[in-house]
Amino acid sequence: MTPRRITVFGGSGFIGRALAQRLAEAGCLLRVAVRDADAAGALKPLGDVGQITPIAASLTRPETLAAAVQGADAVINLTGILYEKGSQSFDAVHHRGAANLARAAREAGARLFVQMSALGADLASPSRYARSKAAGEQAVREIFPEAILFRPSVVFGPRDDFFNRFARMTSVSPGLPLIGGGHTRFQPVYVDDVALAIRRALTDNAARGGLYELGGPAVYTLRQVMEMVLELTGRHRGLVPLPFPLASVMGSMMQLLPVPPLTRDQVILLRRDNILTGGHPGLQALGVPPTTVESVLPAYMAAYRKGGRFAPAQPV
Repeated sequence: MTPRRITVFGGSGFIGRALAQRLAEAGCLLRVAVRDADAAGALKPLGDVGQITPIAASLTRPETLAAAVQGADAVINLTGILYEKGSQSFDAVHHRGAANLARAAREAGARLFVQMSALGADLASPSRYARSKAAGEQAVREIFPEAILFRPSVVFGPRDDFFNRFARMTSVSPGLPLIGGGHTRFQPVYVDDVALAIRRALTDNAARGGLYELGGPAVYTLRQVMEMVLELTGRHRGLVPLPFPLASVMGSMMQLLPVPPLTRDQVILLRRDNILTGGHPGLQALGVPPTTVESVLPAYMAAYRKGGRFAPAQPV
């Protein structure tokens, strides 16, 4: 049976909106925990009256967590950041914050806990992002051994921060940078497939304590991603190879901006492919057929042909 009462942290973000809709369709009562409860107000129309309730809480403020998870059958942690800013460090959010939430869920008597991680999570990684994701997994498992872990590749869909980012760049730049020559490989997974996989895992006893890698049916290099974006937006831009050392210097400077388009840590991540390892079950194990990029991407890239410039939802 699908858990009746579910608390979702990061529920107002890109993946969170898709998951909230899936869980609302299943008749769940959702409590969406975000730092600013007003930010989750747009989720209410996704369910019936009173089905989705925003609540203010933060992983980095443990005193706010008990009220958010009280009475929940399941707690889902989607919270993540793409760059560090002030007190919002990777370790504070992905590691210590995840541990705070798992502890609060355990103390509240929740039966299920879902932790969103990422492909490439590795305690030995040179990337702070990847290390913090792995540390979060470890901390959650120590507190909640039967927690379900998900490691997606880059997640795509309308208002994503992957294809949309490159499409916006075509609006302002005469060229697109191929960091490291554009050889890094990705296996994009559709946001609704991720949401459906989580919903299915909540009802599958075999998923308890499992680790799932989520990726789409095809692998693309960074160069192929750029070429696809250019073709679908109808724009002609040069593809400029950018060696890793130079990209690292640029990332070190850009990460000082309020919303950095590139950071040094992201350059480090691009040195490794972001594809399934084959060592863990994936979408198919949960009965979710993977959606192709080609069946979804043209619809939201079309807006850029008309001069549109989407602003992707920010991680929360």
